[in-house]
Amino acid sequence: MASQSNVAGAADLAARPSLTFTRRLNASPAKVYAAWTDPQKITQWFGRAGARRDSFQADIDPKVGGRFRVSFATDQEYYQVGGVYREVVPNRLLVFSWAWHSTPERESQVTVSLQPDGDGTLMTVHHEQLFDTAARDGHERGWMASLDQLEKSLA
Repeated sequence: MASQSNVAGAADLAARPSLTFTRRLNASPAKVYAAWTDPQKITQWFGRAGARRDSFQADIDPKVGGRFRVSFATDQEYYQVGGVYREVVPNRLLVFSWAWHSTPERESQVTVSLQPDGDGTLMTVHHEQLFDTAARDGHERGWMASLDQLEKSLA
């Protein structure tokens, strides 16, 4: 039987803000998957607008229990995000925890689903269990910039 604190904790996580983005990309699911899991490829598109491409570093171990870490800088700030892969289905699905090094207690979860769509891929990114609406809004801006760059890098 679940304790009251576990039930309350689960309800709190479910009530937290989330984001969902769907994009059709002109690349195969294998190429999109590689863009997410190859350290040299992710540094070409990930990160907020104004990120210095020469500052990027990525360590990625895309297996269940494997870790990832991506860091980059703008002229004003240094950023590092990381997490642990919870589900991995090559060319189809990535589920991973997500926490910025500056706020490790604010862990959230990202799910990236890839579906073949003709000669392209329908990609859905679902970021859930965000800390609050300010975190959601900041992540929305960041994901929009990153996904725009991903789309350009695959063109």
